[in-house]
Amino acid sequence: MKKDHYIYPAIFDYETDGISISFPDLPGCFSCADTDEEALYMAKEALGLHLYSMEEDNDIIPEPTPVNQLPLDKNQAVVLVEVIMPIMREAIENYSVKKTLSIPQWLNKLAIDNNINFSQVLQKALKEQLGIKERH
Repeated sequence: MKKDHYIYPAIFDYETDGISISFPDLPGCFSCADTDEEALYMAKEALGLHLYSMEEDNDIIPEPTPVNQLPLDKNQAVVLVEVIMPIMREAIENYSVKKTLSIPQWLNKLAIDNNINFSQVLQKALKEQLGIKERH
């Protein structure tokens, strides 16, 4: 079941070349950074993307391990990372993807001469073709 709000513990591993970020409850969810501020930002992004992917794959999302049950080394710290999924889902789903298409050269020239925005025209045509009224 999808939730709108998650908080997971991340382990920030401090080394001379930067901060490695991992989530003990989410294998494969990693990131890295140079500063604490950047690490927190990168951790939120990694967590949100990872959870979104798990939701899309219908994977079971585990409960987070309590912070006091995580073993740490001297150069490590636990940071609770929060992600609000409706915001993350909207950002991912509205991310623009580049598409390559072919049209006759004469049509391309005519459209350019008339200041036609190709992306807007394609989006409008796809929405009409798919029967989509409006999507926010």
